[in-house]
Amino acid sequence: MSGDVPVEVAIAILPYEGKFLMQLRDNIPTILYPGLWGLFGGHIEAGETPEIAVVREVLEEIGYRIEKPQKFGCYNDDRVIRHVFYAPLTVSIDKLILGEGWDFGFISPAQIEAGFAYSAIAGEERPLGAVHQQITIDFMEWWG
Repeated sequence: MSGDVPVEVAIAILPYEGKFLMQLRDNIPTILYPGLWGLFGGHIEAGETPEIAVVREVLEEIGYRIEKPQKFGCYNDDRVIRHVFYAPLTVSIDKLILGEGWDFGFISPAQIEAGFAYSAIAGEERPLGAVHQQITIDFMEWWG
């Protein structure tokens, strides 16, 4: 029965100097979107609001506390309800600690449009997850 109810997640768009901080997901075949670039975030736990969840997830994943996440939108499909927030990243990447994922880095608008970005840890270009790519493209068009 639980397969009938979509999972709810909260994800963060983190702009920094014209680029976007993204996570290269672990290259483990049993997880969703293995080895793909995507936005930071994760499951909303019982009793959490999406706003609380996105702050907690980003803190867990990169050691950064989002101040005042702003709602960007909601992207739903049959399996997942994605609550999308944005908050400017106010520190450089060397102040962050990757606690989850294979790699992370700043992805340019051109890379987002192309759907690929290089990872030094992977040693190659890796694709962006299609949903996260579309969310970021929509954000760039909205942001202007």
